[in-house]
Amino acid sequence: MDTTFPTAVQPEQLRQVMRHWTTGVAVITAAGPDGAPAGLVSNSITSVSLEPALLSWCVDRRSSSFRTWSCTEAFSVHILGAENTDLVPRFAARGTDKFAGLPARRSPLGTPVLDRVPVRLDCTVWNRYDGGDHVIIIGQVQAVETAADILPLTNRQLAAG
Repeated sequence: MDTTFPTAVQPEQLRQVMRHWTTGVAVITAAGPDGAPAGLVSNSITSVSLEPALLSWCVDRRSSSFRTWSCTEAFSVHILGAENTDLVPRFAARGTDKFAGLPARRSPLGTPVLDRVPVRLDCTVWNRYDGGDHVIIIGQVQAVETAADILPLTNRQLAAG
């Protein structure tokens, strides 16, 4: 069966529609090739496999820190809680020192650690795949650090805030 669509879906149209899909908000951090910390906001985190423990996320090829994401062998996913809204504009900004004024601590994998975040997953890169204007990164979870009570931050809370 051949299906022909009259017009292609425009990027902004897809972005507007996908804002209705409630997702969690995370900050992903890594150390760049020179050891400098890199970080960005992501809501594309997905559990891939339980055995082995794998998760995926996507990074825009236009990201100012794309070089880090294309060559790092480790990253940390910080799942934000409702009290972490202040981290979103900081890590969503382009071309700024996102870690200025934050405590400098590293995970056992050498990735930058954000304090006061209820969940952190330290991962090694399992694989990378082409995803159009993004790269899909699969990570193997090596360690999990979690708080007892978690009220996750969602994209719906950010839009309402």
